[in-house]
Amino acid sequence: MAEAIRDGLRLEAIASDIAGDGDTALELLSINAYDIAVLDRDIPGPSGDEIAKRIVTSGSGMPILMLTAADRLDDKASGFGLGADDYLTKPFELQELVLRLRALDRRRAHNRPPVREIAGLRLDPFRREVHRDGHYVALTRKQFAVLEVLVSAEGGVVSAEELLERAWDENADPFTNAVRITVSALRKRLGEPWVIATVPGAGYRIDTQPAAGHEGGDRE
Repeated sequence: MAEAIRDGLRLEAIASDIAGDGDTALELLSINAYDIAVLDRDIPGPSGDEIAKRIVTSGSGMPILMLTAADRLDDKASGFGLGADDYLTKPFELQELVLRLRALDRRRAHNRPPVREIAGLRLDPFRREVHRDGHYVALTRKQFAVLEVLVSAEGGVVSAEELLERAWDENADPFTNAVRITVSALRKRLGEPWVIATVPGAGYRIDTQPAAGHEGGDRE
């Protein structure tokens, strides 16, 4: 059924990926930036409900459409309670799914997060694009997530613990050096002069005057 839906959506100029189980869904979500998630609640591994919780917790604002055989009123109520934006039960007409997806996309467009600009950086959360001094900078999903947290702080210091909490998931190892490694790679992607400053013993911040100098430890 998933393949039939995918093929039908393609005919409507809607591209989609299939995840046959919860683990695959989480992997795809960690790699790609999707506009909408269509979830079946009853899938192997982490359930559709768990995937919905992860999406909501991530703060991405990605709309969720529950597409499932669970059609009782309490099923729908619990689905909306998990953060679903729409709920469609099987059996259904493909055209109805298409109409609902387009409605969700329009709604998403009206609620676009603001573009943020600081220190020559322009970060567009909706398009998931970053420019520095007018030049596009290609970032990985994780690098973008880290930069988004730092830019949102508007020059304030963000601890490694907070970055781990907001840019990784709840299962992240608190003793990992992933934050340091990701910040180092992100700093290099953005280029010189370094725009991400390290505040020893405190965390990281966007240097609002990168050309004026850098604090010690910036290159870690």
